[in-house]
Amino acid sequence: MKKNYNPSILCDVVQCRHNANDGKHCSLDSITVSTHEANPSKTECTDCLSFSLR
Repeated sequence: MKKNYNPSILCDVVQCRHNANDGKHCSLDSITVSTHEANPSKTECTDCLSFSLR
């Protein structure tokens, strides 16, 4: 059975079109993560730039 997700990228954002059918993984081969802060110090300071609304 072929997997339709990347087991190396965990993601629970079900509103993203790239979230896999299992609701726990991303279906992309790779993602881009960036920050919206000048000096990020917490998880909340980062963003998945690969997000795309369903």
